Amino acid sequence: MAIDYRRKKELQKLLQKLGLPDNAPVNLSLLDVALTHPSFSPDTNYEQLEFVGDAVVRIAASELLFATYPNAKVGEFAAIRSVLVSDRILAEIAQSYGLGRYLLVSHSAAADPTGLTSRLADAFEAVLGALYLSTHNLKLIRPWLDPHFQQLATEIRQDPARQNYKDALQEWTQSHHKILPEYRITENSFVHDDSQRFTAEVWIKDTCLGSGKGRSKKAAEQGAAKQAFTEVMKKVKT
Repeated sequence: MAIDYRRKKELQKLLQKLGLPDNAPVNLSLLDVALTHPSFSPDTNYEQLEFVGDAVVRIAASELLFATYPNAKVGEFAAIRSVLVSDRILAEIAQSYGLGRYLLVSHSAAADPTGLTSRLADAFEAVLGALYLSTHNLKLIRPWLDPHFQQLATEIRQDPARQNYKDALQEWTQSHHKILPEYRITENSFVHDDSQRFTAEVWIKDTCLGSGKGRSKKAAEQGAAKQAFTEVMKKVKT
């Protein structure tokens, strides 16, 4: 598929931001598709490359963790990787390269801020898929992605959820149990200053993993998720 001159220059600028050399063997046609949202082109878009990139980002994270922490237990590997490859983290990395500027997306989809994280994460995975299929190895990926994952892995080991325990717990339960955690508000009361106080529990199947309190339902659920995820991390490290 032919790419016009302006688009080609845009794609080359992105590759420069990734630190790849001008002569890097990148299939620009694949990269162009990787940066095309389904709303822009229903027939030719990033969905298939995203599928490939989902596997690529996991193997890239796995290789780095294996090399960096050779004595870590498999459970800790899985817990850290589940955060590294989450939409939240991938979107953060994508934003650091201004990936959204190169993404072809319809005006209606672009106007929806609630979909921004998933759009960026999906496009990022698709870009990884395009780079992988250009060489069928990780040589175009790990040189620039490893530093991100290295720093993040260090931060995650110090603060496993990076202050978002609901997301971290959800990523872990999806990875290990293929289900989402269920939050239940068990108490709704008023404290001495007449503000509401909520108590929440988080459940997986028939097991309560943790509970928390807060002045809002969201805060209570975050507290429950923190307790649950902290216990999960203790178990995978033992």
